[in-house]
Amino acid sequence: MKKKTTVLIEGMSCAACVRGVERSVSKVDGVLSVTVNLTTNSAAVQYENKQCGLQDIEAAVVRAGFKVVKNQEAAQENAAKNEKMSKINLILALVFSIPLFTVSMGHMVGLRLPHFISPEAFPVRFAILQLCLTIPVLFAGRKFFINGVRAVFHKNPNMDTLVAMGSSSAFIYSLVMTAKIIADGNGHMHHLYYESAGMIITFILIGKMLEAISKKRTTDAVGKLRSLVPDTAEIIRNGETLTVKTTEIQIGDIFTVVPGSAVAADGKVISGSTSVDESMITGESMPVSKKVGDTVFGGTINKNGTVQVQVTSVYGETVLSQIIRSVEEAGASKAPIATLADEISGIFVPTVFAIALFSAIIWAITGKNFAFVLNVFISVLVIACPCALGLATPTAIMVATGKGAQNGILFKGGEPLEMLSKADTVVFDKTGTLTKGDPQVTDILPIDISEEELLKYCASAEKNSEHLLGEAIVKKYSGEYFEIDDFEALSGLGLKAAVNGKQILIGNRELMSKNGIDETVTEKIGAPLSDEGKTVVYVSLDGKFAGAIAIADVLKDDAEATVKALADLGIETVMLTGDNGKTANAIARKAGIKTVFAEVLPKDKQNVIIDLQKQGKKVCMVGDGINDAPALVSADVGVAVATGTDVAVESADVVLMNGETASLQKAIRLSQKTLRKIKQNLFWAFAYNTVGIPVAAGLLYALGGNLLDPMFAAAAMSLSSVTVVTNSLLLRRYKL
Repeated sequence: MKKKTTVLIEGMSCAACVRGVERSVSKVDGVLSVTVNLTTNSAAVQYENKQCGLQDIEAAVVRAGFKVVKNQEAAQENAAKNEKMSKINLILALVFSIPLFTVSMGHMVGLRLPHFISPEAFPVRFAILQLCLTIPVLFAGRKFFINGVRAVFHKNPNMDTLVAMGSSSAFIYSLVMTAKIIADGNGHMHHLYYESAGMIITFILIGKMLEAISKKRTTDAVGKLRSLVPDTAEIIRNGETLTVKTTEIQIGDIFTVVPGSAVAADGKVISGSTSVDESMITGESMPVSKKVGDTVFGGTINKNGTVQVQVTSVYGETVLSQIIRSVEEAGASKAPIATLADEISGIFVPTVFAIALFSAIIWAITGKNFAFVLNVFISVLVIACPCALGLATPTAIMVATGKGAQNGILFKGGEPLEMLSKADTVVFDKTGTLTKGDPQVTDILPIDISEEELLKYCASAEKNSEHLLGEAIVKKYSGEYFEIDDFEALSGLGLKAAVNGKQILIGNRELMSKNGIDETVTEKIGAPLSDEGKTVVYVSLDGKFAGAIAIADVLKDDAEATVKALADLGIETVMLTGDNGKTANAIARKAGIKTVFAEVLPKDKQNVIIDLQKQGKKVCMVGDGINDAPALVSADVGVAVATGTDVAVESADVVLMNGETASLQKAIRLSQKTLRKIKQNLFWAFAYNTVGIPVAAGLLYALGGNLLDPMFAAAAMSLSSVTVVTNSLLLRRYKL
């Protein structure tokens, strides 16, 4: 049996870490797929539970050199502790690195050191002071050395390895030079690189802090969704009023929701009426009226009335919980475009080390002194850290899925987010997707009787009917009913009854014909309506034709605008329905859809999608019913309308929570925008390393320019990561 799990991981820092965990976990027998996300520090794993278990997967993470965090609460606690420790370490590094930089480099900007530590007068003091100032900075960055060395032993060198090698190389060389200064005098004081060792650590700590702040903002949407549900609720259980944690609410419990408060859990209203702000669930801006029997969702806000609600879904199973879970799973997934970055990151660190070593050897062969060669070696190691590469895709996906969730659009991963942006053909189901799925009276055509009177007679006769057409007529009427007698349903024809002392017949043309109504009369009034895809109900009173009522499943208010918007995006639209051709074509004309597949059996819908794909089209299928599920799965990306069946919602890659087709074009535009952001991020990450490594290796120096200082390489590396995350965060400002 296939299972899915999410493993929380501590200690990852770059794309090489991601690649190392994925490589280790994928080697476990029974693991079908693994996707590691640097933004959420998690791994989404699909596995065959008969071959392996969670313990095997966690053991593989440990073998890769990282720690497993048991649950979300522990992860949050660890994150808080790490954040606090990071601030302490950064302050420690700044306190000592600023005077270190002043002592070692101050002369370059005209600063004069006090005589008692002058390098010319007291070279030993000058060297020892820098050594003493550097040690606390290296202690502040100890995690780079610990993690970096551990990564080597686990055969997975990463960013921490590069930083540790660069900083320790500068420190060890400076230590040797300090020993020579003590032994020989001041001849070696210009070969000290303590400031490089210290400033590398300081700049990267600054970059990591900024990066952590930015990454935290990418998950704000999930945090906001979690905060919607109150911590506690007053419930009535077995006739007793209790205050319990929201997580302890049980199915069947009853709670009261007062105006301005949040609904504690999903349930049905059992008393009272109100209006509820459901924008956080559906993206719908207008409050939704609720009365007895209606469903309310946990986390939504009660606006005015007081209602009592009986719980139908507990914590973890509510609609809001499912949205949060989907957003987190989407954030833990990858878009196909990330494959290139993954492949490169797998060989990145060894390649960088080889380039650093090769560059150093070349400069040594040309006759440069050891200090110059070391400078090149360290700069290449530090500037090439693949942090930006590891953040390029997941940050954009997290921001986009959060943005979508806030607008009632649920992406179930990075792949559908990317595939939706590439869709060139959108296939719509008709009923419940393009149309409201609820038959409504569209035309009342009376003969020798008023519209109101015709509707009253029909509604009075139909008020006890369970037929959809009868329900539509009753729903249209809002007045008092006539008394009725002798009601009789006529199978396949309609009904007859005595209403207000008159004999009424309501039904199809065959019923009218059998009861002496001239077919040419019904044909004349009904044909134009039938051509529009409407169902016509004919009425006679006391044997005389009294008129007709047309009923149809009408287009959603936003359907026509959505089709036009998709056309403006260059996307072809198609209708795929099991309904009859006349009705389907009439609805398609109104919506602006030219290609129609009508009278298609549920089992054949999937074949239509496959045929379109064989024509080279990237197909997005939009549906809401059980019969749409196979087509949703077969399409390049399946989109479900959340007002439809659970099967359709489960089968889809994207869910429109508010049931509006207008959300589809918003989802497509958001996906296109996100893909552009990912491409921008990958471009800058690759471009940065493409330019940075040759500069660090001494290319500019060879052309007559300056040699890059290792501490500036560290600053540039940190800046690249922050730039990528900040670029992703710009998606939050995008208006759908």
